[in-house]
Amino acid sequence: MRRLAPLLLASLALIAAGCGDDDADGGATTAAADGTSTVTAQGCRAVPPAEPKAVDLGRPRGRLPRGADVTVTLETNCGAIPIRLDTGRQPRTAASFAHLAREGVFDGLGFHRVVPGFVVQGGDPAGDGTGGPGYTIRETPPADAAYTRGVVAMAKTEIERPGTSGSQFFIVTAEDAQLPPDYAIVGEVTGDGMRVVDRIEAVPTDGETPTEPVVIERATVTEG
Repeated sequence: MRRLAPLLLASLALIAAGCGDDDADGGATTAAADGTSTVTAQGCRAVPPAEPKAVDLGRPRGRLPRGADVTVTLETNCGAIPIRLDTGRQPRTAASFAHLAREGVFDGLGFHRVVPGFVVQGGDPAGDGTGGPGYTIRETPPADAAYTRGVVAMAKTEIERPGTSGSQFFIVTAEDAQLPPDYAIVGEVTGDGMRVVDRIEAVPTDGETPTEPVVIERATVTEG
């Protein structure tokens, strides 16, 4: 499964356990006039769970121009998350992420992993941490890569080489996740996007699995 390095998991378990009681009462919803639940306590619209889907893409054929101003916006049931791509330092990773968005890979996928005080993770067509887009790329992260709040990076398996990526990504919610420079950097959340990420982080979980759906309804790419 595409999880972060196991040496971190013990500390993550403590973080998750410390937040567990707070999440216990976080699943309430408000009711519409007809009695249906419409908005969760975290401010997310109640939606059906994401369904697994088969994806088998080829690698993107080109790279984005180095330093180009490109943003991928993830429209979720919790709000919009604009991500400015790091085309300057990680042009190949940025191009792959934009390719996945343009091809509709992210549309309908869920955030399958939420670890309060660390990361939220999504982009898996299988929905359980095992899936990918049908290809991987590799781009060595900068030696000074810092995984701080708002940074978006690509998840990889423990046995994959540093900088390997498919479609699974994580957004850092910690002030500093203190990760080694092993994870290719996509870019950074901009605008009010971290308010939306905070809503996702507040969704109740069973372990690291959200118990209320968080779904990427559409991903769009804008340039300039």
